[in-house]
Amino acid sequence: MYRELIGELAAWKDRADRKPLIIRGARQVGKTWLMKEFGDKYYAKTYYINFENNETLKGIFERDINPSTVIPNLELYLGEKIDAEASLLIFDEIQEVPRALTSLKYFCEDAPEYTIICAGSLLGVALHQGTSFPVGKVEFLSLYPLSFTEFLMATGKEQFAGLIKEGDFDTVSRFRDIYIAALKSYYYIGGMPEVVADFAKNADYERAREIQTRIIDAYGQDLSKHAPSQIIPRIRMIWDSIPAQLSKENKKYIYGLIKEGARAKDFELALLWLCDCGLTYRINRVTAPRIPLKAYEDFKAFKLFVLDVGLLSCMVSLDSATLLNGNTLFSEFKGALTEQFVAQHIMRMKGLDLFYWTNDKGSAEIDFLTSVAVDPIPI
Repeated sequence: MYRELIGELAAWKDRADRKPLIIRGARQVGKTWLMKEFGDKYYAKTYYINFENNETLKGIFERDINPSTVIPNLELYLGEKIDAEASLLIFDEIQEVPRALTSLKYFCEDAPEYTIICAGSLLGVALHQGTSFPVGKVEFLSLYPLSFTEFLMATGKEQFAGLIKEGDFDTVSRFRDIYIAALKSYYYIGGMPEVVADFAKNADYERAREIQTRIIDAYGQDLSKHAPSQIIPRIRMIWDSIPAQLSKENKKYIYGLIKEGARAKDFELALLWLCDCGLTYRINRVTAPRIPLKAYEDFKAFKLFVLDVGLLSCMVSLDSATLLNGNTLFSEFKGALTEQFVAQHIMRMKGLDLFYWTNDKGSAEIDFLTSVAVDPIPI
């Protein structure tokens, strides 16, 4: 499976001033696979170290986090010497051992010859809980579900993906029917790697839906395991309300739809948890479509999207028969799937902040706003 982030990892590898790298992203977007694939392609040896539920590794970093001590202890744990020049060290679920996260500072300063790549599904949550962080000593990349072009490549339409990447939209328009059919499939299947891989192999929409359901159930289990117990019910209420919120004509998030009398202050920690772990994207309103957009940001009004259009279609129990019903898929559900598609693709673009605008009366709206250079771009 091709992931565009591989190219950015290769560029990071070749930089003389590289720092330890952390890949952020929600659970099951493919972080572990990406790191291992990168190691297999570019290194003679890859050492995969998963900190989840591993007391031995936790003990290594509890004693001393200087590389001169950590590396020999890791070599004992792994049973072999680590060749710094030819090896990749993968630290997975690094948020589980906060001192391992802190050790990256010392690897950056004292042992830059070691190539270290890390991942943490709940890293944002861990940081808000007070985990010490090596500010300025690490780099970040974010991994999201497969984009539409990655989906095309995964499902045997590499040439059609290439036309989009090249910006050859004259040729794209000649194959409009093929692209629309693929886009309808993407709205249903989405970009979660396990779902896409199974669909690419079996072309079975019902199997895909079963996998999506399992993923959503697994997220629910993560809530029970990792979220503070006092906010778990509120996290579930926010998550479960998203389809109803997006089915409104005005998609501004309304706490009153969760339950009667619900107030923002009662749910702000639960909302922060969902955003920090990458399961939701919050897009704030601006009071005026003017540059700089951030100067007009209204933190009290926002839209809330999930991480993947396929998971959203699963949450609303979209029937696969809809794929055969002309192009109504793009407008059904008050166009929410289309807004979800646009939001998740813009969110992955570096350097772009995403907002939306409505006037004070709510009678006029721009679905999305971003800016390039000095120009606001309505979408």
